[in-house]
Amino acid sequence: MKLIKSTLIFSAYFTVAMAVPSMSAMISGINFDTVYANEVKTKKVPSLRNKVYSQLARAQKLADDGKVDEGLAALDDIQRKASSMNDYEVAMMYNFYGFIHYNQNNLPKAMVAFELVVAQEMIPESLKLSTLFSLAQLAMADGKYQKVGTYLARWDQINTKPKTDAYFVLKSQALYQDKQYQASLESITQAINLAEVKQKIPKENWLVLQRALYYSLNQPQQVANVLQKLVKLFNKPEYWLQLGNMYGELGEETKQLAILESAKQQGFITKKADVRNLAQVYLYNGLAFKAAKTMQLGLDKGLIDNTNKNFAFVAESFMQAKEDKKAITFFTKASKLTLTGEYDQRLAELYLNNEMFEEAADSAREALDKGLKNGDSNTYIALGMAQYNLENFDASILAFEQAEKHKKGKKLASQWLKFVKREQLNAKAMKTVYL
Repeated sequence: MKLIKSTLIFSAYFTVAMAVPSMSAMISGINFDTVYANEVKTKKVPSLRNKVYSQLARAQKLADDGKVDEGLAALDDIQRKASSMNDYEVAMMYNFYGFIHYNQNNLPKAMVAFELVVAQEMIPESLKLSTLFSLAQLAMADGKYQKVGTYLARWDQINTKPKTDAYFVLKSQALYQDKQYQASLESITQAINLAEVKQKIPKENWLVLQRALYYSLNQPQQVANVLQKLVKLFNKPEYWLQLGNMYGELGEETKQLAILESAKQQGFITKKADVRNLAQVYLYNGLAFKAAKTMQLGLDKGLIDNTNKNFAFVAESFMQAKEDKKAITFFTKASKLTLTGEYDQRLAELYLNNEMFEEAADSAREALDKGLKNGDSNTYIALGMAQYNLENFDASILAFEQAEKHKKGKKLASQWLKFVKREQLNAKAMKTVYL
């Protein structure tokens, strides 16, 4: 039996860390030939001439000083001479355009500029690789999830080194947003495995993404396994509570109780839904008194709303814990907030069990006056029993006659009716003897 259906609402927010270099990395004085020296050894590329370098440095200085329009205008002047520039110089020019547009949060223009960087043939592979990866990240940030895959595929074609976790995470994020959950799961799992093989702790948002994917793929046991990691590594309240709820989904109520009890001891049960959830788990596991006290404490602290259903839950829990007087208190509160007589009927039954017959009769009459959604045969029976114990035989017989009209309580009411009529005759006979 699954007690609680968790409504795990797994967040779709996963940080995309942009790898685009900062503009400050390209200040005057840096020799661009030196930046890519290792690549030049393996692939012959044109050099960046001093004349072009000084013009790019001037455009950069203007942009760094906050004169963005002037910086762009300086780049436009350089672009008009592009026919006299080599591929590397053109690529670096568009690189500057891309940086400026990116810093202005104009992602579409930044992407156009970086596309023109990788369109140049004679440039270092390291520049092409880093730019393609930056394009994939920009596409992710701009919500163009299918383009992310396209850029990563192009990056893959020229990359010769082992893929890093950043590659797998970015790919997984894009696939997740595109609702390709199985492929996304495979990628994020590779990133997590890479970290764990190196005995490193996977990043929290990687595990959050993996958890969301397992949930989307309807694999609750795997969701629980990931949550166990999150609890162990990050110890956040939401992970404890979600793990408890997942155990409920899996029908492992004993584990659910243990996890939520631990969460409570750590002070993680602070919200209305969590307090009620814990109380329900207590009740399901036969800890009725703890269920009642948990809800009562929530009511006292204002975490739980003063509603008829919440009062009734406390009352029912106290009843199961054989705390009838406390149950009466909360059924009375529930009754005052309810237009129908269901809780008054429960009060009548409780009063009968505790031999409080006047109160039982009053509650039964209150229930009948309000009306009951599920019929009133049980209420008439309770009224008849109360009146019998008060030796109000005529009133008792009348109540049982009313109960006998209902199919649900007909058999029991008929038995009581015969009994009360016989007792009434006996009582009259005894009076005659003493006369």
